[in-house]
Amino acid sequence: MSYLLDSNTLIEAKNRYYQMRFCPGYWTWLTRTKEAGRLASVESVSTELRRGNDELAQWVTTQANLFLPESDEATQGAFAQIAAHIAGQAAIMKVGALEEFLGGADPWLIAKARVTGHTVVTHERLDANNRRKFLIPNVCAHYGVECINTFDMLDRLDARFVLAD
Repeated sequence: MSYLLDSNTLIEAKNRYYQMRFCPGYWTWLTRTKEAGRLASVESVSTELRRGNDELAQWVTTQANLFLPESDEATQGAFAQIAAHIAGQAAIMKVGALEEFLGGADPWLIAKARVTGHTVVTHERLDANNRRKFLIPNVCAHYGVECINTFDMLDRLDARFVLAD
């Protein structure tokens, strides 16, 4: 099983529980897991993260092969299907939710997962009653794409961060 990371998983890790200063092992683990072909993200996530002016933006620039292209025909087709589905739901959502969703990395992440069979990793939670914004888990559920959080991914991949003496 391979995983596609949402930008919020990297932002939360950097800001909270796996800060680069005190938990460099997490970031090394991400790189090694990526190199083993078990972990990736998409170009749109890279673009979002590089907009920042912080150590995460710098880290992203050193991880170019972490981010899969979205220009292939299959991903483009899946994106078009997702966009059509989301547009059909726009009337029941908050004004601007459609544009916000389609203007970000989320639909590309889901489209890539649909065509590759990857599991999406995000901190968003399934909420069928949400009308504020389009949520990754809700869209994933519609398309039968598995969606989990960071901690479930770490468990499934048997990640271990051990202090060295």
